[in-house]
Amino acid sequence: MARRKSAIDIFLDFLGEISPLYIFYLIYLWFVNKANFWRWVIYGITFFVILFVIIYWRRKIRFKKGKQWLSDRDLIQILRRMKPWEFEDYIADLFRRMGYKTETTGGPYDRGVDVIAEKDGIKHYIQCKKYFRWHEVGVAEVREFYGAIADHLANGNGYFITTNKFTLEAKRFADDKPIELIDGFKLIKYIRSVEK
Repeated sequence: MARRKSAIDIFLDFLGEISPLYIFYLIYLWFVNKANFWRWVIYGITFFVILFVIIYWRRKIRFKKGKQWLSDRDLIQILRRMKPWEFEDYIADLFRRMGYKTETTGGPYDRGVDVIAEKDGIKHYIQCKKYFRWHEVGVAEVREFYGAIADHLANGNGYFITTNKFTLEAKRFADDKPIELIDGFKLIKYIRSVEK
C-alpha cells in the first residue's frame, strides 16, 4: 500500500510541475525586459529560501513535537517512516543530546559509518539501519560494519542502531567485539532517557 502524501509533498509536487513555467517566463523576460528578469530571479530565490527554511523547520519539529506523549509503538513507527538521511540526522541529534559531538557522514559513500560521535576525545562510529517491516539485521551486516571500523577504533565503540531486531548470529558475533547492538526496543529506551 502506498504511503499517503503529506501536504508538503503535494506542494512540492505542485512546485515541480509549475517550475518549468517559471523558467520559461524568466527566459522570456531576459529577452524582453531585463529589469523585470532580475526582479523575478530575486523573487524566486527568496521564495525558495523561505520554502526550504519552512520545510526544514517543519520536519525538524514534526518528530520532536509531542513525542513524549507517543506510545513506544507509535514512536518506533515514526522512526521507521523516516527517510534514511532523516533517521541518521535524528540519531546524530540523539547522541548530541547525550553529550557527544556528532558529525553525520551518511550517504552512498559513507563506508559503513553514518555518524561519528566524539566524547572526551574518543571517537565512536555509528551505523544506522531503519526498516519498514520486521527485517532482522543479520550477521553479514554487523560483520561488514565491524570491518569498516576495526582499524579506526582505539578506545571507542561501534554502535549499530536499527529500528528492528538483530539475529542471534549477529548478537553472538558482536559479543566479544567493541560493538553495541541497539535494536528498536533499546533505541526507545535511549530516547526516553534523553527526554527525562
